[in-house]
Amino acid sequence: MSTLRSTLDFLLYDWLHADALVQRPRFAEHSRETFGAVFDTCERIAREKYAPFNRLVDTEEPRFDGERVILPRATHEAHDAYVASGMLGAAQDYAIGGMQLPYTIEAAAGTFFATASVSIGGGLLTTGNANLLMAHGTPLQQEVFARNEFSGRFSGTMCLSEPQAGSSLSDVATRATPDGADFEADPLGPRYRLKGNKMWISAGEHELAENIVHLVLAKIPGADGKLVPGTRGISLFIVPKKLVDTKGQLTGERNDIALAGLNHKLGWRGTTNTLLNFGEGRYPVRGGAGAIGYLVGRPGEGLRCMFHMMNEARIGIGMAATSLGLAGYYASLEYARQRPQGRPVAPAGKDPAQPQVRIIEHADIKRMLLAQKSTCEGALALLLQCARLVDEQHTGEPQAADEARLLLEVLTPVAKSWPSEFCLEANSLAIQVHGGYGYTRDFPVEQYWRDNRLNMIHEGTHGIQAADLLGRKVVMEGGKGLLLLAGRINATIERAIQQPHLAEHANALGQALQKVGSATKAAWATGNPADALANAVPYMQAFGHLVIAWTWLDVLLALPAQPTHAADEGRLRAARYFFHYELPKIPAWLRVVETRDATCASMPEDAF
Repeated sequence: MSTLRSTLDFLLYDWLHADALVQRPRFAEHSRETFGAVFDTCERIAREKYAPFNRLVDTEEPRFDGERVILPRATHEAHDAYVASGMLGAAQDYAIGGMQLPYTIEAAAGTFFATASVSIGGGLLTTGNANLLMAHGTPLQQEVFARNEFSGRFSGTMCLSEPQAGSSLSDVATRATPDGADFEADPLGPRYRLKGNKMWISAGEHELAENIVHLVLAKIPGADGKLVPGTRGISLFIVPKKLVDTKGQLTGERNDIALAGLNHKLGWRGTTNTLLNFGEGRYPVRGGAGAIGYLVGRPGEGLRCMFHMMNEARIGIGMAATSLGLAGYYASLEYARQRPQGRPVAPAGKDPAQPQVRIIEHADIKRMLLAQKSTCEGALALLLQCARLVDEQHTGEPQAADEARLLLEVLTPVAKSWPSEFCLEANSLAIQVHGGYGYTRDFPVEQYWRDNRLNMIHEGTHGIQAADLLGRKVVMEGGKGLLLLAGRINATIERAIQQPHLAEHANALGQALQKVGSATKAAWATGNPADALANAVPYMQAFGHLVIAWTWLDVLLALPAQPTHAADEGRLRAARYFFHYELPKIPAWLRVVETRDATCASMPEDAF
C-alpha cells in the first residue's frame, strides 16, 4: 500500500471515523470495502494514466492551430479514464447515475490524481459547475447541462475574472441583454446575448468533451442602458460552446465564443488557460449579435449562486496545494534516503576516512523533511475534516448540520489559503533537500513548486481570503462561527490535557487560542474596517497555524500513548515539530494585528 493510501486510511477511519457515514440512509449501500474499491480504482488510474506523463504535459503545452486547441494524447487518455471511473458524478444520486459517495471519500480519492499530475487535472471545475446547476438551475438546465457534465459528455468552466477587473468582480463589464421580446419563453431559461471578455479561464477551450458549459458572470443593463454598479448587479448565465436542444443534443451551431489566446503559465501547463471573447462576432449565431446564454436563478443574484461553485473550488484548490506538497515530500524523502553525502558530526570531529552517510542522517535534512511532513499531513487532515463537514451539513441532524455550515464558513478561507502558502514552502524545502539537482528538470520537485505557485492566486488570492476571514467570517452572525470553532478547539484541549504526553501541546494550543481571540477583538477595536484589514494576511497566517495545531492535536488523540508503529511515531514527531517550531510564530504575526500597525497601509506611493 502506498504511503498516501495508508495516511488516508488512518485519517479517514482511525481519526474521522468516515466509515460511520454508512449508517446514514444516503450512504447505506456503502461500506469501508466499497470506499476501498473506489480508492483502488483511482490509485490505479493515477499510477497508470497520470504519473508517467506529468513531465510530458509540462513540456508539451497546449497549442492552438487556428481551429482547435491541441493537447497531448496522454491528456485525452487520462481524461477518458477519469470519466470512465465515474468520479465526475460520484456524489450524485443513484437515479442520475451517481454513486451517492460521501464527499469525504470523493475528496480523498482526488488526492491520488493531484499527487500524480495536478497539471493533467481531474474534474474539479466540471463537477463544481454541475453541482451549482443542481442547486440553482431549473430542472431542464439540470437535465440538459449538469447531467451531461456528470457523465463526462460535457465539461464545465467558471468565467468570473476579466482583463480589466481581475479579482474585483464588482467591476465586471460583460453585458447580457434580452434576446428578443420572447426571451423569457425559451425552455432552457430566459435567453440573453452576452458581450464581453473573460480572462484566466481554466479548461476554457479543448476537445476533451463534446461541449464546454461556461458559467459566466455578467450584468444586465438597466432601463437607462447602464450597468448596475457593484456586485448586486451581477447575474449568472449558462453559455455553452455549442448550442443544444432541450434533449441535450448538439444542434450543429457554434455559439459566439472565440478563443482570444492561451495563457502560458509558470505551472499547471497541462491544463489550458484562456482568454475568451463572448459575442465578438467571429461566430454569428441565429442572426443576432452576442453569445447566447441562459439565466441561472434570478437577475442580480449571480454572485450568490456562483459562491456555491467558488467555495467548493476553494476546498479543491486547498487539496491540490496539499497534494503537490505531499508529492514533493515523498520525492525528497526518497532522495534523502538514497543520496550519500558528508559524514556525521562526532565529538572528536568528522573523520574523512569514514564512508559517507545518506543525507537523511543529517539533522538539517531531518528538519526540512519534518517541516514538509508536519505541514502537508496537517493540511491534508484539515481538508478531509472540511470535507467531512460538508457531509455533515448535507446529511446530519439539523443542529449538527447548522454547526457544520458555520464551521465551514470560517474554515473555508483557511482551507484554501493556508495549504497554498505553506505547502508551497514545503515544495521549496523539497528542492532544498535535493540540493543543486532540485532545480534541474532531472527531478520532479521543481515542477511541483511551479505547479503549486499558482494556488496562492487560484480561486481568490491569499490577500482576498485573508480579508474574507478577518473582515467577514470571524465577525459574521455576531461572531457565532468563531465561538463555535473556539469551542471545538477547547474540547480537544480538555481531552488532550488529561494525557501527560499531550499536556504540553494542549497548553500551548490554549495560549495560542487566547492570543488569536484577543487579536481579533483588538483588530476591530476602532470599528474601522481599514484599521482591521491592514494586517489581514498576518492574521490569516496566525489563524491558520492555530487551526493546523488544533488539527494535529486532535489527530494525536487517535493514536496510542505509546506508538508501536513507525507511521504513528512519525505522526507524533511531526506534530511535535509543528508545536515546537511553527506554533511559536503566532505572537509575532499577531503583534501587528493587535496594534493595528499602519506601516503598510500608510506607506506613501512616492516613498517606494
